[in-house]
Amino acid sequence: MSSAFAYDPAKYPTGSTVRVVPRRELEEFFNRWKLHHRLSPEQLEYGRRSARVVRSFMYHGGDILYELDGIHGVWHEPCLQSTAV
Repeated sequence: MSSAFAYDPAKYPTGSTVRVVPRRELEEFFNRWKLHHRLSPEQLEYGRRSARVVRSFMYHGGDILYELDGIHGVWHEPCLQSTAV
């Protein structure tokens, strides 16, 4: 299969800039999410930080996850927002 036809459901493509949601929202996600790739307590400190998407991938359950340049951890899509105005 050609990469031109590869399915990529990621909302934020590699190389795009995203912002981590505010800490309050991270804390809500931290307390609510009990499945795979839980946020670490250290990740709560990154609220409102901007970073470039290094990689996105799909967990086998269909959740889109991200790695960010210079920001520790694996990030769930609901924990990120666009920096575009």
